[in-house]
Amino acid sequence: MPKQSGPRMTLPTQLVLRALLEDPTREMYGLEICNSAGLPTGTIHPILARFEGLGWLESRWEESDPHKQGRPRRRYYRLTPDGIELARDALARAYTKVTQLPGMLPQQGGGAA
Repeated sequence: MPKQSGPRMTLPTQLVLRALLEDPTREMYGLEICNSAGLPTGTIHPILARFEGLGWLESRWEESDPHKQGRPRRRYYRLTPDGIELARDALARAYTKVTQLPGMLPQQGGGAA
C-alpha cells in the first residue's frame, strides 16, 4: 500500500495541527480548536474532516442531552497515536520549507545599535 503524502500544509492546516499537538492525547471540541488556532469554525471543520479521513484524527459526539446542557452537543477530536507522529513530522517539514524562503528566517538580536 503506497504511503499517503498527507494534507497540503497551508497556514490554517498548520495552526490546527499546532492546536491539536499542544496536548496531543486530550480531546478538544471544535470551538476549543478554533480558539487555540485563532481560526473561524468554517475554516477548521474541513481540515478536521481531512485529518479524520487520513486516519490522523478520531472524533466522537458527546453523550449529553442538548436541552439539559442548554447548548448543542459537542463533537470531540483527538489525534490518533499515528496521527501524533505524522502531524509532528508534517509540521517539521512545513517549518523547514518556510525557513528556507528568503526573508522568512526569525530575526536575531534586538534591533539596530
